[in-house]
Amino acid sequence: MGATGPCPRPRPLRRCVAMTTRPFRILGLQQVAIGGPDKAPLRKLWVDVLGLEPHGTYRSERENVDEDIIVAGAGPFRVEVDLMQPVDPNGKPRVHDPALNHLGLWVDDLRAAVTWLEGQGVRFAPGGIRKGAAGFDVTFIHPKGNEQFPLGGEGVLIELVQAPPEVISAFDSFAKAAHKP
Repeated sequence: MGATGPCPRPRPLRRCVAMTTRPFRILGLQQVAIGGPDKAPLRKLWVDVLGLEPHGTYRSERENVDEDIIVAGAGPFRVEVDLMQPVDPNGKPRVHDPALNHLGLWVDDLRAAVTWLEGQGVRFAPGGIRKGAAGFDVTFIHPKGNEQFPLGGEGVLIELVQAPPEVISAFDSFAKAAHKP
């Protein structure tokens, strides 16, 4: 909603965005998802050579993904690196093409973010808000806009991830400390 009501359709996007108060914050990077036809070479690099720690696995026939979840960092600043291969190499979505599948961003209020972003003309991928591989609520900004929702990720799939309370608290503490005189 703009300062004087909802944004008109078709909306002048820059003006519409400038007239609103964003009801959420992006807190940081939550994950990077990397795909390949076989995740074994990815695991060799990321776990065996670079030393990231295995954290879990996730498999979904519906999402055509078989992934190893590994982590860098600790606590609220831990970042997942998801090593993905397709369950069916000929199926969709093609989690290995492109190899950098998507970025995940921590959001402090996912539902408010989705509502506000849709009002700004952002296109979301089908599926709505749902539980992701790590157990957090997630949704995805579509890589491409369309006529109804002209803003997309410009070729990049962007996952918005509901941040748990400890991530929000850590972000607030660091932000407060960074702004002290």
